[in-house]
Amino acid sequence: MGRMYTPGKGISKSAVPYRRTPASWVKATPEDVCEHICKLARKGTTPSQIGVLLRDAHGIPLVSSITGTKIVRVLRANGLAPEIPEDLYFLIKKAVSVHKHLERQRKDNDAKYRLVLVEARIQRLVRYYMTTGQLPPTWKYDSKTASTIVS
Repeated sequence: MGRMYTPGKGISKSAVPYRRTPASWVKATPEDVCEHICKLARKGTTPSQIGVLLRDAHGIPLVSSITGTKIVRVLRANGLAPEIPEDLYFLIKKAVSVHKHLERQRKDNDAKYRLVLVEARIQRLVRYYMTTGQLPPTWKYDSKTASTIVS
């Protein structure tokens, strides 16, 4: 399948192992993993960073194979989940940085175009998250107040 905003047609990606059971060399218990996840979330780490830290520092290859649930679901069960999903947060952050750039460089037409594309992606994600119930139906993205969401 082609990409949304680039001419590439690449299909290169990593594959999750088919086996649902944890590897034999993993000694971590589900309680330990949940404790690690909550501790890292209290420090302000994002869910994707938590997965990378658990993999690299603690030798936990895949959280869902050990705990049976994903990182965000563990965080949600403990009341530590982020208010807005991580991918939407970083898209809003990117839009805010492009807005700041455009305040200084008004004639940058490429940045204006990229801002339109990023905000279209934000609107598409917001629509998806509203239908799945991860965002309230009254949530609205506004480019003027987006910097308050990110800060």
